[in-house]
Amino acid sequence: MMNTIQIREATEHDIPSIIDFQLKMALETENITLNIATLSQGIQRLFKDSSKGRYYVAEENSEVIGCLMTTYEWSDWRCGTVIWIQSVYIPEAHRSKGVYKKLYQHIQHHVNTEPDWRGIRLYVDKTNQSAQNVYTRLGMNGEHYQVFEWMKVD
Repeated sequence: MMNTIQIREATEHDIPSIIDFQLKMALETENITLNIATLSQGIQRLFKDSSKGRYYVAEENSEVIGCLMTTYEWSDWRCGTVIWIQSVYIPEAHRSKGVYKKLYQHIQHHVNTEPDWRGIRLYVDKTNQSAQNVYTRLGMNGEHYQVFEWMKVD
């Protein structure tokens, strides 16, 4: 029997998995060790205030095998909200199984059915070619914008 990957909005029960995934992602993608107290507080605050965003998880056999977070950007040009996908993580053992594709299609379905939502954006490390290939295969492109940032040092 083939296992089916299910996508659902995360609950507070999923916080330990989300913390674990974010710690691993930061180390894997940017060689950063996150402060677990700050990370935990940041995740908790999102769950307490859905206007900040939402987490979604992929499950297989009741095991969480991936997650992503969405946040919101108001677009005056489009008179609507653009959904940003952030904090994507799929453990290595579950990559190349279509987990991200299912998560993305779930978000895309919400965007297609919500009249005030206009599209999806995400950012990706310039060196993460495998992720860029996945995004391209799903119909996304990186032709229009380059992200610049300034972050306050704690």
